[in-house]
Amino acid sequence: MQAKILFIDDDALMYDALLMYLNMQGYEVASVTNGPEGLAALDEMKPDLVLLDVILPGMNGWDVGRQIRRRSNVPLIFVTARNSEADILQGFHVGADDYIVKPFSFAVLNARIAAVLARCQRQSTAAADPGVESEDLSINFERKHVAVDGAKVELTPTEYRLLETLARHANRTIPVSQLLSEVWGSYCENDEKLVKQHIWSLRKKIEPNPDAPRHLITRRGYGYRLE
Repeated sequence: MQAKILFIDDDALMYDALLMYLNMQGYEVASVTNGPEGLAALDEMKPDLVLLDVILPGMNGWDVGRQIRRRSNVPLIFVTARNSEADILQGFHVGADDYIVKPFSFAVLNARIAAVLARCQRQSTAAADPGVESEDLSINFERKHVAVDGAKVELTPTEYRLLETLARHANRTIPVSQLLSEVWGSYCENDEKLVKQHIWSLRKKIEPNPDAPRHLITRRGYGYRLE
């Protein structure tokens, strides 16, 4: 089956060329030029992946991304000229699966789309595993539900993906490079700080004492494990 892609961007010139290229790659593509139309198309089209610009008229891409994440776990790639580290971190905090800076080659975009779709398919296949549970921490993969001492913990989509990745390899130390690849994709292959920031954020939410963690354990110079 053709994967359906929703493209939310007001750059009409880029869309014409990109539409032709992605159609040649076998994708079905629909485009809208602003956030409200994008959210309406999300509900109507049920796309397999969303490409989203940050700079949009009226409702900016950050707010559109948050609304998408409240409604759906659809794979989301930001495609934008915003290239600062703060912007990239913001994109992943919103819940992006990847972040691509304009200008870019269509071949690279196609590779990123394929990688994100494949990663999400692997995660969907692995969802048959019900989850993990310890004395005070439980993670339900099917419901994407995390609880500490029975109380639900609110996580961002990226925080949840990181925790689930560690949970699927519980009691094994996972290299930082593997976490970056599985959680963030190819864009952040060398960004160890990104993992460290999200580990600290998770510790504040699931550890009784984040400064002395008993679940999220660091192996310095290598990676992290969930106990």
